[in-house]
Amino acid sequence: MKLSFEKLRAQIEGKVIVSAQAPDGHALRDTHALTAIAKACVDGGSPAIRCGGYGGVEDIASISNAVEVPIFGLTKEGTEGIYITPTRESVRAVARAGAAVVCADATFRKRPDGSTVADLIEVAHEEDILFMADCATADQAKAAADAGADIVSTTLAGYTEDRPKTDGPDFELLKQTRELIGPDVFLIGEGRFSSPADAAKGLELGANAIIVGTAITDPGCITAQFQAGVSKED
Repeated sequence: MKLSFEKLRAQIEGKVIVSAQAPDGHALRDTHALTAIAKACVDGGSPAIRCGGYGGVEDIASISNAVEVPIFGLTKEGTEGIYITPTRESVRAVARAGAAVVCADATFRKRPDGSTVADLIEVAHEEDILFMADCATADQAKAAADAGADIVSTTLAGYTEDRPKTDGPDFELLKQTRELIGPDVFLIGEGRFSSPADAAKGLELGANAIIVGTAITDPGCITAQFQAGVSKED
């Protein structure tokens, strides 16, 4: 789906986007199942879907054909270092599978093909899609925005050595990022948002939109939370 940034912004500003992904070995690691989940989330009001991950282009293609909202697509290749849409070819594959936005690791670590964030952004724009920078720090978000990223996010907060992992969303990082990048860069809060209250607070602190995954799309995690909530200590 080819989409201008202005049109995308109008669709997602102030809203919650759902991430529909499942890793290898998970009960939902099935393209058909994740496509059905994505459709249900769109029925519930999600203005876009983030998907791909270890399902890669197959998930992106299936979900993009099943829903009429923009797809934030990514691949996950490996489990160490930079593995979220890590190369130029990964960006091209995501674009050609039907994504409107490609999401890629924008940390300062070395990429497998030696590319820079600017290189990945260039490929995305050559493919006529938008680029979202998955970041772990405010400095990374600023660098990505300066390099031409259309959107920056806090997706990788707590998942690199750059800063400790918080129990819930890294609200401090969200505030720091907004202060550093200024008011005009589109900022998405992502990472451990587990309730409507979390999402509302993220927007209050400067995010333009919020991405929520596990708390909405993982029945196993949701069930475990309920069980923990009703269990009684000896």
